[in-house]
Amino acid sequence: MRRRTGLAVAGVAALVWGEWVNWRWSRALVGHSGGASEAVVVLGYRNPRTTSNLINRWRVRAGIRSVVADSAHETRVIFSGGAIGGGVSEAHLMADYAKTVLEFDGTVLLEDQSATTWENIANVIPLIEDVDRIKIASQPAHALKARAYLRRQRPDLAERLVRADDYRPGEWTVVKPLLALYGLWTLRGLKADERKVSS
Repeated sequence: MRRRTGLAVAGVAALVWGEWVNWRWSRALVGHSGGASEAVVVLGYRNPRTTSNLINRWRVRAGIRSVVADSAHETRVIFSGGAIGGGVSEAHLMADYAKTVLEFDGTVLLEDQSATTWENIANVIPLIEDVDRIKIASQPAHALKARAYLRRQRPDLAERLVRADDYRPGEWTVVKPLLALYGLWTLRGLKADERKVSS
């Protein structure tokens, strides 16, 4: 009985920790920039099939719900990702899902050449230079990594970063501890890169 109780407590603690870490990452490196125009950048995930996979479908939904309803006509959604796992680019697959399944009829732009997160950011810069607010939608750790890359590549644009709606409590709760562990590993690599750059 005691062992079961201990496992239950550990399980609950892991879920709470996963929620907290993802919540914290979703609010890192963002500000409260104002203005009328906005870009939501949705980052793709390796997609070997001809339809969007589970992760890309979720990222599209997070990107679309990040569009502020009262300024949707002044918001562009940019799908970013090349043809990494197959013949069709992640950007095209995500855009198709947004339009045909989610029935999104707002402004959509595609960046379909990127193979890495660094390239995602480098290649969308020409598409976001003229907007007042920039949102990056992905899993919280991945979006944080992308925001850090924007700060490196274009610190002036990074000043316009605001929070996307890519974290919601209770969403993906069971896998959030795993996402948090993976995120810690990914962001540790980011810190190592920063040390190399500064040395």
